[in-house]
Amino acid sequence: MTAPVNIDHNPYLQDFPLLAANPELAFLDSAVTAQRPACVIEAQQQFYQTMNSNPLRGLYRLSAEATQATNQARRDVAAFIGADPDQVVFTRNTTEALNLLALSFAPTVLEPGDDVVITIMEHHSNLIPWQRVCAATGANLVFMRPNEQGQITQDEIAAKIGPRAKIVSVAHVSNVLGVRNPVRAIADAAHAHGAYVIVDGAQSAPHLPIDVAELGADAFAFSGHKAFGPMGVGVLWGTKELLETTPPLFAGGEMTLRTTESDATWAPVPTRFEAGTQDAAGIVALGAAVRYVQQIGHQAIMEREAALMAYLVEQMAKLPFVQMLGPSDPTQRYGVVSFTVRGVHPHDVASILDSVNVAIRAGHHCAQPLLDWLEVETGSTCRASLAFYNTRADVDKLIDGLNLVWKIFGGGK
Repeated sequence: MTAPVNIDHNPYLQDFPLLAANPELAFLDSAVTAQRPACVIEAQQQFYQTMNSNPLRGLYRLSAEATQATNQARRDVAAFIGADPDQVVFTRNTTEALNLLALSFAPTVLEPGDDVVITIMEHHSNLIPWQRVCAATGANLVFMRPNEQGQITQDEIAAKIGPRAKIVSVAHVSNVLGVRNPVRAIADAAHAHGAYVIVDGAQSAPHLPIDVAELGADAFAFSGHKAFGPMGVGVLWGTKELLETTPPLFAGGEMTLRTTESDATWAPVPTRFEAGTQDAAGIVALGAAVRYVQQIGHQAIMEREAALMAYLVEQMAKLPFVQMLGPSDPTQRYGVVSFTVRGVHPHDVASILDSVNVAIRAGHHCAQPLLDWLEVETGSTCRASLAFYNTRADVDKLIDGLNLVWKIFGGGK
C-alpha cells in the first residue's frame, strides 16, 4: 500500500531559487508561468558563458558545441512527449505553434462548409486563430460544451464531430476548470471522419505524462515556461504527414536548402519551421527542465499534486462565501481551481491576498467565451494553481487570506 504523500514537507523547494529565497510567499499562479529550478537557470547561463554562438552556422568549436547542445535538447523534449526528435519544432510558445497550424496547415485542408471543432473552454490562443481561419476559408467553427461538472461527454463528442469535421483542436487540460478533456475519445471520433486532431498541451505538460501516440494526436503544442523551463521557448510536435504537407509560416535564414533570385526550396522538417536565429540558450534550458521533471518522475509529481488538490478543494468547500467553478471531485482537477468570492471583485481579492504574500491570478484567464457561457457575473474569476513545489502551508495561507477578504468586505462582521 502506498504511503500518504506528506504535503507538509516540500523536498523540492530548495531546487527553486525564487521560492527558497522567499519562504513567506505562497505562489499559487503556476498555471500562468511556473517557477524555474536552479538547473534550468544554470543551463541558460552556462550556454551564454561557455558556447555563445549560433547553432548550425559555424564550423568552429563554439558553434559545434551549441549545435550539439540544442540537438540534445530536441532529443530530450522528444523523449518527454514520446516523439521522434525530427518531428519536434521549437517555437516561442504554444500560441505561436497553434497559429502556425491555423495559418499554414489549416488552409491546406479546409474548404467552405467544413467544420473546425473546438470546445467552449479553449484559451484564446486556441480560439482566435481558428476564428480567423474559418473567416478566411468559409469553414464553420463548432463548439463542444461541457456538462455541469465541466466534462465533455461522449454524447457531445458524437453530436459535434461529424462528417464535415476537418480539424478538431482541443485543450488537454482547461486553464480555468482544471478538467482533463477526453482527448483519446475525441481523437477516435475525429479520425473516424478523417479529421485532424490538434492538442493544446500548455496546461497538461507540467502535470501529466505525455505520449502523443497514446493521445491519438496529429499535433501537440506546449510552452516551456509553464513546464518549469524558460520564457520564450515552446514546442510543436506533429505527425510526419502533417508537418511535411504544411508550408512554413516564417521565411528567412536557415529554413531553406537553396535560395535563388526567384525561388526557394524548403529544408527538411523541423528546420523549415525554425527560420532565423532561435533562442538557443532557452532551448538548452528547456532540455534541462524536461530532464529535471523526468528525474523526479511523473508518478511522484501526480501523487503530490493530487494530495495538494484534495486538500485545497476540501478547505475551500468549507468557505460558504466561495464558489468554485468546475468539477466538485478533486480527482478530476489538474492544477487549477477557479473561484469567486460572493460580492467581491476578483481583482480586489487578488490584491488583498498579495498583501499577505499569496499570489493568485484574477481575470478572465484568456477564456472569455467560457466565462460568458457560465454566466460569471463579473466576467472574471480568481484562480489558484498548484505545482509539486507547493505545500499544505501555501493552501492554509490562501484560506486565511480569503477569510481576511471576507472580513474586510463586511461579510465577516
